[in-house]
Amino acid sequence: MPVPDPTSAIASWRFALPHTPVAVPLARALVRNTLADTGSPVDRHAAELLTAELVANAVQHTDGDEPIELVMGLAPTGQWQVEVHDRDPAPPAALRDTGTTGGPGAQDGPGAPGGPGAPGDAGAPDSGPGAPGGPHRSGSPDPRDVPERGRGLQLLRTLSAEAGYRPTPEGKAVWFTLPAGAR
Repeated sequence: MPVPDPTSAIASWRFALPHTPVAVPLARALVRNTLADTGSPVDRHAAELLTAELVANAVQHTDGDEPIELVMGLAPTGQWQVEVHDRDPAPPAALRDTGTTGGPGAQDGPGAPGGPGAPGDAGAPDSGPGAPGGPHRSGSPDPRDVPERGRGLQLLRTLSAEAGYRPTPEGKAVWFTLPAGAR
């Protein structure tokens, strides 16, 4: 399944979060409220959990006090897209060797100008499973066998429809999508 084109998102939201642990519950609340307000038919608990994991990783594994950016988008198909942007260009260790790159936004996330197809597009427009640079699920370890560290990214691979990371001009974006229909 190809990664959704965020330029076709029917709605998108962008939030700057503080580079502190308070960003985690704030991100959960933003996702919860946005999904409730839109009536989006996605698994709200999975959306909150995965977003919290990505934000916690960004806070823990990046230096500085620059804000972390949370970008959410709702595709016309009802698929939910979330990206967490930080200033560290290094890919997440647990996603580094899986071929899980590309993403729903090429430059600035769901619904933003400069997304896939725009000049300077850094995303992989056809990065579905099996495509070069696309999500890779085969051989994923059983979540119960994952050590304490890295469990969040294993949850990401297990609960999301697709997940990955991509470089951005300011660092990187780690993203996931959730399918419509599962509450």
